Amino acid sequence: MRKLRIGLVVLLTLLIVFTVGQMGADAKGNKEKELHGVEKLLNGKDGTIILKNLKKDKTYVYNQERSKEKFTPESTFKVPNALIGLQTSTVRDEYEVKRWDGTIREFEDWNRDHTLASGMRHSVIWYYQHMARDIGKKQMQSYMNLLDYGNQDISGGIDTFWLDSSLKITAREQIDFIEKLVKEQLPFAEKHQKTVKRMMIEDEQDEYTLHGKTGTRLSDLGLGWYIGFIKTTKEKWVFATNIDGTGSEAKNVILAVLKQKDIIRE
Repeated sequence: MRKLRIGLVVLLTLLIVFTVGQMGADAKGNKEKELHGVEKLLNGKDGTIILKNLKKDKTYVYNQERSKEKFTPESTFKVPNALIGLQTSTVRDEYEVKRWDGTIREFEDWNRDHTLASGMRHSVIWYYQHMARDIGKKQMQSYMNLLDYGNQDISGGIDTFWLDSSLKITAREQIDFIEKLVKEQLPFAEKHQKTVKRMMIEDEQDEYTLHGKTGTRLSDLGLGWYIGFIKTTKEKWVFATNIDGTGSEAKNVILAVLKQKDIIRE
C-alpha cells in the first residue's frame, strides 16, 4: 500500500509539472500569432513579415521559416552605421555634409552633396561607405560584436560588407535591433538614438508617425527589406519584412498590413 501511495504521489507530481509546462508554453505561444492575408500582398513572391506590438508584447509572423533565415541587410544597415558614426564622432551630427565626388551614379539624388540625414532619406550608398571607411575596421567590428548584429561578419570589405556580401541578418534579429532602438536600449548615447530615429521618419500624421528604412540588393533587385516602427496615439509597433523583390515593394507590403490591422487608417 505504501508503494502504491508513493507511486500515486510521483504520478501526480509529474502531471502537475506537465500541466504547468503546457500552460507556460501556451502563454508564450499566445504572444506570437500567424499573420494572415499576406499571400495576395506578395504577388506570388516569397517573403516574411514580423509585426510586434510593444505595448501588448504580441507578435504576428508570416512565414516562420524564412523569418529565421539570414540575408544581407543592404541599406537597412544605414541605421546601425549612422549610430556607430555618431557614437565614434566620425560624423558630428545629422547635418554634417560630405561633398559629392563628381562620379555619376545610378540615381540622380545621389549626384550631389549630402548630409547624414539626407543620405539616410535618399539611401545614398556613397555617403555611408565614406563614413564606414572613416569608422575603420577595428571600431566597426567592435560595434558589430557589441550589438550582436546578425552574423557580425564584416570580412567582405569595410565599405561593402553589408551589400550582397558577408554580413547577414534575420528578420527576427532586425526586430530585436529596432525594438531596442525604439526603447533606446542600444549601446549608444541616448541623444544619438534619438537623432537616428528622427532621421528615419517617413510619414508624420496627427494619428501616427512612421519611421522606416528600405534596403534593396541592387545587383539583381532580388532582395528587398523594410524595417522600422510606427507610433500611434495609443501604441508602438515594430516591423521587419524581406521579400524576393525590392525595398519599395517590401515597404508597400508593410503599409498594406498596417492598414489591414487598422494601425493606419485611410
